[in-house]
Amino acid sequence: MIEIYVSTDVEADGPIPGPHSMLSFGSAAYRADKTLVSTFTRNLETLPGAAGAPDTMAWWRTQPEAWAKCREHPVSPELAMRHYLSWLKELPGKPVFVGYPAAYDFLFVYWYLIRFTGESPFTHSALDIKTYAMALLRTGYRHVTKAHLPKRWFDRLPHTHCALDDAVEQGALFCNMLAENLHTTRR
Repeated sequence: MIEIYVSTDVEADGPIPGPHSMLSFGSAAYRADKTLVSTFTRNLETLPGAAGAPDTMAWWRTQPEAWAKCREHPVSPELAMRHYLSWLKELPGKPVFVGYPAAYDFLFVYWYLIRFTGESPFTHSALDIKTYAMALLRTGYRHVTKAHLPKRWFDRLPHTHCALDDAVEQGALFCNMLAENLHTTRR
């Protein structure tokens, strides 16, 4: 079965799920050749008893358009994750979670999938774009911020802090890196 790279971005009101809530998430499913197969996005209601972390909420106040977008038409986490799980299972290949950074986005998505559906098609693994960049560039992890990555890896796509926009942008970035790596390796 072919791999489908599910680039995923999360917007949340704090650093960890449970005490804080995932507000919105978006996924863009790509084939290795950068064909965008499908997308999925939902805005979620906050978790009962959860509250926004003060520093995160201060950051959100600097992003009023993105905040407004992620608060439009929220649905229950259970409904959102059941729909997401169905979407993942219908993809034409084995889903591989891709994030930038994967440690943050995967933490929320995995927690929400297990909490609200009892399963994760990703199992408990994720591909981190920053780590992949570190390996490709043969440099330290702290040197692979987006500002230091080669411009040729970026398509002209917006980074808006709206989950689906950012998932599409990061998925294209990953596919460009993958193509360069595969081309270099095959020489």
